[in-house]
Amino acid sequence: MNIYNSIEECLHLENAVVTLGMYDGVHIGHQTIIKQLNETANKFGGESVLLTFSPHPRKVIQPDFQLELLSTLEEKENILEKYGLDNFIIHPFTKEFSQISSINFVVEYLIKKLNLHTLIIGHDHHFGKNREGNFEQLKVLSKEYGFNLIQLQAVEEDDIAISSTKIRNALTEGNIEFANKALNYNYPITGKVVHGDKIGRTLGFPTANLEVDSNKLIPKDGVYAVDVFVDNKKYLGLLSIGYRETVTNSREHRVEVNILNFNKDIYGEIIRLEFRGRLRDEKKFNSLDDLISAMNQDKENAIKKYSS
Repeated sequence: MNIYNSIEECLHLENAVVTLGMYDGVHIGHQTIIKQLNETANKFGGESVLLTFSPHPRKVIQPDFQLELLSTLEEKENILEKYGLDNFIIHPFTKEFSQISSINFVVEYLIKKLNLHTLIIGHDHHFGKNREGNFEQLKVLSKEYGFNLIQLQAVEEDDIAISSTKIRNALTEGNIEFANKALNYNYPITGKVVHGDKIGRTLGFPTANLEVDSNKLIPKDGVYAVDVFVDNKKYLGLLSIGYRETVTNSREHRVEVNILNFNKDIYGEIIRLEFRGRLRDEKKFNSLDDLISAMNQDKENAIKKYSS
């Protein structure tokens, strides 16, 4: 997959078959579009192209809006690579760029610069200044400028149309099962292992404290079973998200994982977690003995259900 940091780096493609959008999470709806993108490109002897933007447009248009993302740029690149995309363009999104009308965007960028052959969009796609561009406008432009236009219908899970927003909401509610089905992979977070207060090891559950990208969505506080990847080797882990009120009065929010059957020093290393399932809510226990008992039960439940 070729990766470009602007449209200007990717000029004069051969029969470009293009889709555009943020593709946050690259969920099953996005995957359907990419599959169609590649099939259409092969049919016409062209190249598949995903055009996205960085930073997220909402962060430019509404700087105070707190948008937590399903995928970092690196995660997005890794997922797209697996689906055989030819070209991934990450165009800078600025206030000036946000003022370009939808018509000018199609003509000046997609047609003149990318040599647009076919445009494939999702069922509810909008683009351009004030999100004025839509399918009806694109139908008129496709006839006027001679490019093919394909609109795909929504992909559903449990009779619910899949969207990045619905997946974010599910994770915020701790609904890992729905999120993983909608993504078609286990939701990941990646973080650097940093020093903590080392209380976990005194309880028999040493933990790796993670420093996670501030723009990455962290699921609802609680305890989860996760797969942990260290040096390309997979381990089962117990992930705790929250404030650890039983052992400290600190209001520092922590993401920390106890890696089962693991005793290496990994401070400073980058590790990846993939959520398997939610074990329980975060809880303040009456004593450390009660906490240790609950953690042992979490371990037993995780091994029983997710060790395979």
